[in-house]
Amino acid sequence: MGTIKTKTVARNKKATHLYFIEDTFEAGVVLRGTEIKSIRAGKVSIQDSYIRVKDQEAFIINLHIAKFKQGAFFNHEETRERKLLLHKREIIRLETKTKKEGATLIPLSIYFKEGLCKIEIALAKGKKQYDKRQSLKEKDQKRRMEKTLANRNR
Repeated sequence: MGTIKTKTVARNKKATHLYFIEDTFEAGVVLRGTEIKSIRAGKVSIQDSYIRVKDQEAFIINLHIAKFKQGAFFNHEETRERKLLLHKREIIRLETKTKKEGATLIPLSIYFKEGLCKIEIALAKGKKQYDKRQSLKEKDQKRRMEKTLANRNR
């Protein structure tokens, strides 16, 4: 079997710091021509974006895709609402989790898989301030241990 090529374009680095990731999903995105060209050029930001489910459809909000330079009057609105392509049962499950458990839907990364633009979304719960401090402390301890092990092996 051949390997599936994936090329990550954008990653939400703050997501693991701000949220506990419970589950992840892969979703396609409905895009226009100039949007896909801008994403291929790497002109996309997912830092402030989130996913909302309404009328049994999922939409990504505040996904910033820069205007395409050669787009002229065909260009798109940079932060418009874009529809996500998920299975109906996944959408229903996400909607019930967000309403009942108070979870949030956030994008983790945008990537190309076999030439198609995909978004990895996560069902997440927000961390409190002390949780953030604890995870930073654990990360720092892990880094220090790796550093001391590397120094011993020299």
